Amino acid sequence: MKTRPIEPAEVDFGGGPGDEREGVPHSPRYGDRYHPRIGALAQAQHVFLRGNGLPARWARRDRFTVLETGFGLGHNFLATWDAWRRDPARCTRLAFVSIERHPLRLDDLRRVHAGSPLPALAEALLQAWPPLTPNLHLLDFEGGRVQLLLALGDVADLLPGLRVQADAFFLDGFAPARNPEMWQPRVLKALGRKAVPGATLATWSVARELRQGLLSAGFEVERAPGIGGKREITLARWAPRHAVPALPGAAVATTQALVVGAGIAGAAVAQALARMGLAVTVFEAQATPAARTSGNPAGLFHGSVHGDDGHHARLFRAAALQAQRDHAAAIAAGVPGSTAGLLRLAHDAGGVAAMQALLQRLGLPGDYAQALDRAAASALAGVPLPAAAWHYPGGGWVAPPAWVVQALAQEGVALRCGTPVARIDRHAGGWQLRDHEGRVLAQAPLLVLANAADAARLLAPWGWAPWPVSHSRGQVTYWAGDRLPLRLPVAGEGYAIPLPEGGLLCGATRDEGDPEDDAAPRDSDDAHNLARLQALTGISAGRAPLQGRVGWRLQSDDRLPIAGPLALPRFAARQRRDQPRLLPREPGLFVFTALGARGLTLAPLLARQLAAQATGAPWPLEQDLADAVDPARWAVRAARRSPGGAG
Repeated sequence: MKTRPIEPAEVDFGGGPGDEREGVPHSPRYGDRYHPRIGALAQAQHVFLRGNGLPARWARRDRFTVLETGFGLGHNFLATWDAWRRDPARCTRLAFVSIERHPLRLDDLRRVHAGSPLPALAEALLQAWPPLTPNLHLLDFEGGRVQLLLALGDVADLLPGLRVQADAFFLDGFAPARNPEMWQPRVLKALGRKAVPGATLATWSVARELRQGLLSAGFEVERAPGIGGKREITLARWAPRHAVPALPGAAVATTQALVVGAGIAGAAVAQALARMGLAVTVFEAQATPAARTSGNPAGLFHGSVHGDDGHHARLFRAAALQAQRDHAAAIAAGVPGSTAGLLRLAHDAGGVAAMQALLQRLGLPGDYAQALDRAAASALAGVPLPAAAWHYPGGGWVAPPAWVVQALAQEGVALRCGTPVARIDRHAGGWQLRDHEGRVLAQAPLLVLANAADAARLLAPWGWAPWPVSHSRGQVTYWAGDRLPLRLPVAGEGYAIPLPEGGLLCGATRDEGDPEDDAAPRDSDDAHNLARLQALTGISAGRAPLQGRVGWRLQSDDRLPIAGPLALPRFAARQRRDQPRLLPREPGLFVFTALGARGLTLAPLLARQLAAQATGAPWPLEQDLADAVDPARWAVRAARRSPGGAG
């Protein structure tokens, strides 16, 4: 799915006393007000909460999901969150998915909520407000028990790609006469495809075309008393005459999960599953977690800018923003690292004017990425740089071993190190892990293989073909020296990370095909890293003491990770195979591997995606991005090339 640049909202905050717009923000673009004069919270409580039978309908449920068309000023979300907080019988988790084509800039949002009757909640929203980049942003509140999945873009573009099972719909937005595209029949039909049986809907509009569209989409429609000058509002209930076809799902009804592997991938997914309320046991063959490549003393995370804005660009942008949020929380909890920014040299970008033109064409804001000329980049870095650079203000570095340990310390996670898994078996209750003597180590309905290349070994006896992946040996060099002038991490051909205790980490080499038992650092690789350090930053190690460390990256042939539920190893002859989303899944079996050199960037978002797939929560990735990282994507490509096609 191609994305359109985000056009932030322009807000007219109204005139002085006597002006009919006093105290009511307006949109010059649509010539309409954001809420009635009685106030946005009053409307939210009457129309959207009471209209959907809330809070009573979420009582004592594990999860309740709201899907809103039109985030606007955020009052509906704040009112729902406030009702959830006040309700002693509330659901354990509240998922609020909201689409907005024209989100407010942070300064405007701050002005809107300056006198909020819910000041603590409004301030939390302001603190979490993301850069206004297209697509999905997952924001955590209440320790993750309340999640806002903010989808930025056009509702008609975004809805088909959302994987959401909604219990309630809030139809908000500017009036149908002012913004007809948002209320068109195909949008209403797309909402029906996201509804669970008995889902409800509420909106302040009673336009005849809207009611007819809802009826055609499969909703039963009624009117109810309105508020604030509106005589009536529209309520609806999902009750289609015919069953609506659904894509195959992978959710597992369980409170127990097993994870194999305690590196970055395994720790991230264990943490994500535990936050969903599962009890997770992690098995690691080594004596300690993060013992292999995840044991490097520091690693980078940052976004990317690509002219085509395809799958790679969108995935890494979304992942970088989630990594920034999650790593910032880990750093605040004591994990060494920094989210103060990162510079990536742009030797081949055509100069800073071309870089700035690209950012403008893509509509990427300055709090996500900036194009800096050589002088500005050098001033930010604290050392003379050889070229212009992309500046990612939310990028940075983190210490992987400490990050892994902190993630595995999540409540609900148990770690068993020094416990190799020799094979996996299907079991009546799900999956069993067995040791080399055939003894059962554990069993659970949900199993995630996050053990790099070893995942393919465990799957091979059951008929899954190996993925086209390769290993590369990488050596980093730690220079323990005095505090250096380098202020920010710099990447390009290699990278340099200034460390808080002085010295820095630089690297990394890339050698394809080296044996994995060749773990001894090489002086030649240290020399190579130091030469690239000098080319990047002008810094020379001189006679400083050096320490090298070796790890192995696993990457796929399309340079995308492998993350998601396993499709069945064999399909019926008539099974359609032209898209991964159509394939039936092996119940309870997931894989998370091949993160390449970008594990710290990719792991937080993809772990949350996998946890959502496993539990039925709203996905933080659109369907086409989930397809792009699906473990079955090579099977689909092979089927498309076969004489009979993909069915």
